[in-house]
Amino acid sequence: MSAPLTARPTARRVSASERRADLWLALALFVGAILSSWLGQVAGVYGDESPAFGWALVYAAALTLPLAVRRRHPEAVLLFVAFAFFVGVSLRIPEVYVGNVAVFIAMYTVGAWVADRRRATAVRLIVIVGMFIWLLVTTFQAATDDGDGGLSRAGLFSPFAAYMLLQFLVIAAFFGGAYLFGERAWAQARSRAVLGERTRELERERELTAAQAVALDRVRIARELHDVVAHHVSAMGVQAGAARAVLDRDPAAARGALVTVEQSARDALVELRQLLETLRTPDADTPGESTLHLAALPDLVAHATENGLPTTFAVVGEPVEIPELVQVNLYRVAQEALTNARRHGGPVATADVRLRYSTDAIELEVSNDGRGHLVGRPGLGLVGMRERATASGGTLEAGPRSRGGFLVRLRVPLPLRLPDAKTTADASATVARVTDASVTGVSVTGVSTTDSSATGASNAGSRA
Repeated sequence: MSAPLTARPTARRVSASERRADLWLALALFVGAILSSWLGQVAGVYGDESPAFGWALVYAAALTLPLAVRRRHPEAVLLFVAFAFFVGVSLRIPEVYVGNVAVFIAMYTVGAWVADRRRATAVRLIVIVGMFIWLLVTTFQAATDDGDGGLSRAGLFSPFAAYMLLQFLVIAAFFGGAYLFGERAWAQARSRAVLGERTRELERERELTAAQAVALDRVRIARELHDVVAHHVSAMGVQAGAARAVLDRDPAAARGALVTVEQSARDALVELRQLLETLRTPDADTPGESTLHLAALPDLVAHATENGLPTTFAVVGEPVEIPELVQVNLYRVAQEALTNARRHGGPVATADVRLRYSTDAIELEVSNDGRGHLVGRPGLGLVGMRERATASGGTLEAGPRSRGGFLVRLRVPLPLRLPDAKTTADASATVARVTDASVTGVSVTGVSTTDSSATGASNAGSRA
């Protein structure tokens, strides 16, 4: 998570370019201080009270050269420069410009670079208070001086009083500006640091989201491949075993079983091709009309019956319009449940598929009366069914029935709506298609959900 603006600030790094810039600044101010001292001595700023010019060189060095490390040791530089300024002015060194600039830069640096804001405030206030005390002392000394020179002190608001007030105002503006500019620079630097951290956090989140999207795509592809391959390969295994069993005594039946194996292989290839085309399509739409809808459930039931699992099919309630994603997931869950029943239910198992429509949900129920327990660890079929239930916003119940066999029930809530003319026509077409099917045991009923013989099952389940 990115650091908020109120988080504890951290020290700012000083780059090599900033160090070089500080060095050049210190050298430039050093040269300026020497020149200013020489010109001030020539102009006689302090008259005969100025010390030898050699002291001006020392003062210039002490005043400006520490600025070369101002970002690395800002508090020490400010205190040293302020002390040097106090000593230089007290000794009447004729430099009156560069010293002010050096103190301003040092105080600004403390405000802009010290991470401990309390210490930065304390150091600056110490210097400011010290300077004002020094100014008050010099003002008092000048006011009590009996010398004849200088400004007139006559009157309530004399020229001397005006000059000293001007000095106070200039120093207040000088130090106040350095203080405020330093605070503003620190706030801007913190804002840039937080913005950079948030940018890096967003980049990390983007990479994580991309990785999660890839993982979800892999899971989806694995689920689709499992549904396609497991269903058809299971049917092919059953038919191949039947062909082997009757090959010697009933070649015609063996030939029919092999034809069914061939057709299952072709169907598997068609569905795999459709899946690959879906993955290659940018908008993720399957080219052509998809057969993975509820209208294809009778064909699925017929396929299960033809491959050794007698299955009945019933539609309960008034069909309504169902989102395509929900239809695909319902179809795949029914396909996986029938595949598991055929693989694990035993040779005499039968299955029942019921599709119930209610005002607020659609429910798919696939039950069988085969073996009631599995041996070994469940595979990926149950995982895939639960993922499809979650993707549809529904719930899946899967488990053994109390009277034997297995029950898989998928319930998907639906928004409250009234069936339109198109939905009624599609439902009628589905009913007519089921009625006309030549598959034994496929039927359609209009009984209510409470009449289903499978609703008494406990804890629904599946096998993978």
